[in-house]
Amino acid sequence: MKTPPLLLVASLLVASPLFAAPQIIAHRGASFDAPENTVAAAKLGWEQRADGVEFDIWLTKEGEVIVIHDATTKRTAGKDGPVASQALAELRQLDAGSWKDPKFRGEKLPTLDEILATHPRTPGKRLFIEIKTGPEIVPAMVAAIRRSGLTAQQIAIISFKYDSLVASKKALPAYEAYWLLSKPSTDPKKKSPTLDEILRDSRAGKIDGLDLNHGWVLDSAAVKKIRAASLSLHVWTVDDVAIAKQWTALGVDSITTNRPGWLREQLGK
Repeated sequence: MKTPPLLLVASLLVASPLFAAPQIIAHRGASFDAPENTVAAAKLGWEQRADGVEFDIWLTKEGEVIVIHDATTKRTAGKDGPVASQALAELRQLDAGSWKDPKFRGEKLPTLDEILATHPRTPGKRLFIEIKTGPEIVPAMVAAIRRSGLTAQQIAIISFKYDSLVASKKALPAYEAYWLLSKPSTDPKKKSPTLDEILRDSRAGKIDGLDLNHGWVLDSAAVKKIRAASLSLHVWTVDDVAIAKQWTALGVDSITTNRPGWLREQLGK
């Protein structure tokens, strides 16, 4: 069976000592092995030698910043209720670990401050904060970042919500902001923005990079266009070695994965 040309090129590039391998980012922490978006998952991500740890933030009823992916606590904490309608004290009483494995029983939904505190203060390591809400969360997020003492080199802000990224850049101009984008729709009734439109809006919002779903189909010309717009390029969420090598061949800056330690070994990093 012949090796597909792109995969062959990717294998050669990954093996080359001259090629800059992408950073490995732990998706919601090392979420394959630990309950997502918890302190345990964040710490395990660092232990698995991730270059960065990604996590999601919402506002509680009283405006505190809590770390969780879903808009409700049902899937990961067992209580069927919106995060935004629950107070921090209520949310902190929930068990966010048992659903993954009994050994994580009692793991709490962390605050943003607690996740920021897991940063190992090692050069080159970064936390990726994904904003799940509108711009209303930005002041509280900024306050937590200021309290942490983490620098612009240690934090990146990401979101699907353009307005939230623009607000983040206005509040924290030195901190990089990456625009999360899902795979373009194949439904003719749903118009996805073109790459040119995305680049235009990125310039207007002073956004620093694109963080694309791995289902995007890019060629070298598209990557050159992204680079010419002075944008970094990132991809999520990749737990497949062949796909990781394809994106590595394109020169992506980071790969977000649920299995940071495993993927690093597979790529020979």
